[in-house]
Amino acid sequence: MKTLAVNHGAAGVTTVEMARPEVYNAFDETMIAELTEVFTTLGQDPSVRVIVLAGQGKAFSAGADLQWMKRASVASEADNLDDARRFAAMLQRIDACPKPTIARVHGVALGGGVGLICACDMAVVSDDATFAASEARFGILPSVIGPYLTNAVGRRPARRLALLASRIGAVEAQRIGMIDEVVTRDGLNAAVQTRVDELLRNGPDSLAEIKALFSQLPVGEVTEATRELTARTIARVRMTEEAREGFGAFLDKRPAAWISNKDMA
Repeated sequence: MKTLAVNHGAAGVTTVEMARPEVYNAFDETMIAELTEVFTTLGQDPSVRVIVLAGQGKAFSAGADLQWMKRASVASEADNLDDARRFAAMLQRIDACPKPTIARVHGVALGGGVGLICACDMAVVSDDATFAASEARFGILPSVIGPYLTNAVGRRPARRLALLASRIGAVEAQRIGMIDEVVTRDGLNAAVQTRVDELLRNGPDSLAEIKALFSQLPVGEVTEATRELTARTIARVRMTEEAREGFGAFLDKRPAAWISNKDMA
């Protein structure tokens, strides 16, 4: 990998670090392709339980590489469309990854960096981090990241962030639902590990089922179609080997098979 550092740690926890610290982990065509490849591979790997997305150096991600954007500004519309589709596919691959994903955020997250955070399942952030949907400052708009930002914070806050293009701090980002937890920089690794430990106590197949189901649940009225989807899903999952093991472990007062001694520490 030219732009990523992938570390397969203990208990099936994999850390994917964006490794372009000299440009604050701004992403270009190469990083987009590598993120797509890595999340596809990790999502299909049964040994992977949790994925942590982080950035090397002083920042999580400054968003799109300006040299990449400059090249795009003089490319044809067809080339720009292909390029944007690859970016959209990368975010979708992170969002739809069957493994739980945690964004570990410090420094700045700008533009597409905000999109990466919102595509992850949860985000743990240092209290000095700042965020902006900054695209309008460059005469463009947060189009591809827009659905993920809107899903995370709601339509009105997302539109306000896009229109103003100004930075907000970690406390405000947590208030509007962009991120989940704010800690000191020194406490960032421990806070991420706490989330990881909680995830490792849960059935890995059940976590994948949760992600698949919740991606299909609309916000608003619970329709007959939604009721049928949820009924069929739980009926099917109740009969799985993982469910039988989970209920058996609870009744026998023992750890489930997917929990190692280290996870119980």
